[in-house]
Amino acid sequence: MFVTLALASAAFYGAADFLGGIASKRADSVVVTFVAQAAGLVLLALLLPVLPSSSPVPSDYVWGVAAGVAGSAGVAFLYRALAIGTMSIVAPITAVCAAAVPVLVALGLGERPGMRAGVGIILAAMAILLLSRVEPARTRAVETAPRPTQSAVTLAFISGVAVGLFFLCLAQTSDHAGMWPLIVGRSVSVPLFGVMAVTRLPPSRSRYGAIRRLERSAVRTAFGCGIVDMLANALYLIATRSGPLSLVATLASLYPASTVLLARVTLGERLSGSQALGVGCALLAVVLIVSP
Repeated sequence: MFVTLALASAAFYGAADFLGGIASKRADSVVVTFVAQAAGLVLLALLLPVLPSSSPVPSDYVWGVAAGVAGSAGVAFLYRALAIGTMSIVAPITAVCAAAVPVLVALGLGERPGMRAGVGIILAAMAILLLSRVEPARTRAVETAPRPTQSAVTLAFISGVAVGLFFLCLAQTSDHAGMWPLIVGRSVSVPLFGVMAVTRLPPSRSRYGAIRRLERSAVRTAFGCGIVDMLANALYLIATRSGPLSLVATLASLYPASTVLLARVTLGERLSGSQALGVGCALLAVVLIVSP
């Protein structure tokens, strides 16, 4: 059961990244993220009355706050890394670190996934690297793009660790916490991104000008991104309560496959050789992880 939930969360995480990328091409990325984060919080608030009853303990709220802070930091550092570096360097580092943190912690706490699952984890890490790889096009635009710097690599590493801590914090919540850790975490991240969206605007402009100027299509896309991302978080949270963290985090971190495939289907982007190999590695990794 946890395999299906973790893979579904990966599919939704990848779809959310795809939608977020589309929206960020039409509007400021921080403002788009603020809209997406707020949309996820609204979704949870609307669904709360119909969700199964839960009985969170105080530690669940603490882990929820920690998850919200870690997730917000991860996204903020990722945006900065992408601004000064290149996706082909930043994305693989972030994705692999996001998977490595919870996996290493789980192994350190005594989880033993078995030989086949261990090989599957290694293959999954290779798949993430291959899926995130962007082959440079031979165009003037690429030649003038920002070059990968040590600062970008450092920020990508920090971003990946922060996202990994987000995964880890959610996994520490109790089985009876329901969706409250996500509600608390999102209640932290929404104000943080709201402050970022306001403070990044020049003093001469209206503080809410960037939000008012968002195209309707960008708003819809950002809103959809937030809904899909929250669904991914919920599926991941449920998966961690029924399966080993090392395997759940590994499967959930295969989200670049969903992003690549969506770009192929909807935008007509061709898969590079490394990305096609990455899809194959991901499928083989899943087979090994679910094998008895």
